[in-house]
Amino acid sequence: MGSRRVRLPGADEIFRPTTAAPPPRRPTGRQRHDSKITVYISSDELLALEQLRLKLRGEHGVPVDRGRLVREAVAAMISDFDARGEQSTLVRRLNGEP
Repeated sequence: MGSRRVRLPGADEIFRPTTAAPPPRRPTGRQRHDSKITVYISSDELLALEQLRLKLRGEHGVPVDRGRLVREAVAAMISDFDARGEQSTLVRRLNGEP
């Protein structure tokens, strides 16, 4: 009778670096969303968000609501984190770096 041992991959095989970057995340855009969160922001942050929304519409012809702006920002931040990890904008900013 032959051996029935299964060869399992070693740590080097499991944790090998990959060369392919993960695909960028895309926000969901204009559709009905089934989940909701509440985020509190300062008056200055709300004003900056609204000014950005108006600039996008006025200077770039991009009609967008605040919810879509936030979803776009979240998707961009997650993609940057997936691609760059510790060097991502998110990690640097949360660590107090510029």
